[in-house]
Amino acid sequence: MNNIYINSIKQISVQQPLVDDWFEQPVFYSENYVRAIEPDYKQFFTPNEARRLGKILKRALLVSRQAMAESSVVNPGAIITGTGLGCIESTEIFLDKLVRDGEEFLNPTHFMQSTHNTIGSLIAIDTKCHSYNSTYAHKGISFECALQDAFLQILSRKIQTALVGAHDEMTPAYFTLLKKAGYFGNQKQTFAGETAVAMMLSTEKTEKTVCKIEAVEKIYGDLRLTDMRLSEIEKSEIGNLNYIMVGINGNPETDKIYFENCAKLFPNIPLLQYKNMFGESYTAPALGVYAAAICLQKGEIPDFLMCDYPICDMRHPISNDRVSKILCYNHFENKNHTFILLSK
Repeated sequence: MNNIYINSIKQISVQQPLVDDWFEQPVFYSENYVRAIEPDYKQFFTPNEARRLGKILKRALLVSRQAMAESSVVNPGAIITGTGLGCIESTEIFLDKLVRDGEEFLNPTHFMQSTHNTIGSLIAIDTKCHSYNSTYAHKGISFECALQDAFLQILSRKIQTALVGAHDEMTPAYFTLLKKAGYFGNQKQTFAGETAVAMMLSTEKTEKTVCKIEAVEKIYGDLRLTDMRLSEIEKSEIGNLNYIMVGINGNPETDKIYFENCAKLFPNIPLLQYKNMFGESYTAPALGVYAAAICLQKGEIPDFLMCDYPICDMRHPISNDRVSKILCYNHFENKNHTFILLSK
């Protein structure tokens, strides 16, 4: 079996972009809706590029360039993208003008940038990569589908490197709709955020390697103990697991599923959280993997990542001398359960 490493990982989110400052100097929010902190794009793009590209495209292209540069990969074996909403801001602008101007004086740029696979295509054009390119738009498991695709292709020796991305933006109009539907705005519920994550996977370990990916699994339907038997996660010495990074977001109904399943499948293993820092979005699980990877790289768990919800009785003292293996567990509507096992 090939070893698969995350040799670099970069993010633009509601925390300081492109750096890991949040680990020691986190930014906390009390709002229901927070947009990503934008880097100074003038340092990275020409005026023509910055003017032509929408926000999500600039974020995706920048984190991809940074991840590739740090891992010294010029042309990845695959570019695989996960996105729940795609370029929704460009879609909204195009449709608004379509209605307002009566199908006249339309800007073709917003139309061309309105599809989900625009992100992966732009990165391929920028890197002159003619290899495998795919986009997964499967709502709350879009990122996991993209990561599993890359993971399996590397295991099957079809490729040796893969640039995996997860990108979503939250527009004011879409947030208003989700708030009316009850997804946001409730007491103690996580704020709506935005995601831009790019990671370079490789079979070769380098001096800058962040962590190792041991398993990526998806289970559809009700989660049972039998689902985990003889799986790659079970084979990866699950008994040595230190922490579980879960996607709790303050919604009692969805959080309860995490607590119940973790208590049955992984008893007495402490839980970590990340959406309290990075917010909720369709591809927020990518930020969970990012947070877990940085914890493994640094060998520490900051206090604010520990799960301290009153209904959770699985809080344990932080033991930084044994931060060597973290399981990232996410579920979407209790129908799709995903597991990503990372090790130091």
